[in-house]
Amino acid sequence: MAALEWDDLRYVLAVAEAGSLAGAARELRVNHSTVLRRIAAFEQQLALRLFERLPTGYVLTAGGEELVAAARSISGTVTELERRIAGQDLRLSGTLRITATDTLMGSILPEILAEFGAAHPGIALEVAVSNLMFNLTKRDADVALRTADNPPATLVGRRVGKIAFAIYAAPAYLARHDHADLAEHRWIGPDDTLAGTSVARWMQAKLGKSEIVLRADSLLAMQQAAVAGLGLVALPCYLGDSIPALACVRRPMPEMETALWILTHEDLRATARVRAFTDFAYGAFRRRRALLEGEAMSSA
Repeated sequence: MAALEWDDLRYVLAVAEAGSLAGAARELRVNHSTVLRRIAAFEQQLALRLFERLPTGYVLTAGGEELVAAARSISGTVTELERRIAGQDLRLSGTLRITATDTLMGSILPEILAEFGAAHPGIALEVAVSNLMFNLTKRDADVALRTADNPPATLVGRRVGKIAFAIYAAPAYLARHDHADLAEHRWIGPDDTLAGTSVARWMQAKLGKSEIVLRADSLLAMQQAAVAGLGLVALPCYLGDSIPALACVRRPMPEMETALWILTHEDLRATARVRAFTDFAYGAFRRRRALLEGEAMSSA
């Protein structure tokens, strides 16, 4: 039997974790037929069936389970080696992958990325927009820009400052609804995927009996629903104050306050392009501190 290749194991591991060829293809950034061909060829090489093809997806056989257990161990070793090698890269060039929330990418982050790109033209930027905490240990991203009270202990970084939240609505909505009591208004809220956010906790505590006319898995989507006049919405001030189509109903609410962090993995913190970006982003966000902390409108 030919020697095992790590690339073949990588395909098997991706299918095992995704449970489907399509999910593995997305993870590996190849097309569906490539995954199908590679798995079939590897099974033929081993003379061993690794997966049961069921209507619900791909399920490991006993032999496949044993192979995947070994592959996971190898994957951890390879990923750790890649991080350590990347951490010694002193070049201000190459690709830097950043993960950020939709609210940052839909407001102030593009301007900061443009400024960084002008200062460091040799660094190509990739942005993964997600409200989930990416696994930087597995190098899903090099740098994470996240709002959190307590970031994961496995990551290192800097706290930029506080993120203030306020209540907003479209002027057209306010013209139709002049209730003094916030609880009497129609509301736009987060769905269950954002249940752990400060907005969700505040709404649960203060607006338990209020009418929620729309729920979304994105604060950016909630902002757009408010612009359309559906109801009141709680947003970070950097998102609410940056759009003229919304009026501020209630200035920053201390109960919803959180913090902005710039995070990376400890093995990557000395990488030149990571250090260049984290230092640059920290300064750029600090210059926008008034907007982040809800002071921009009050000082305008």
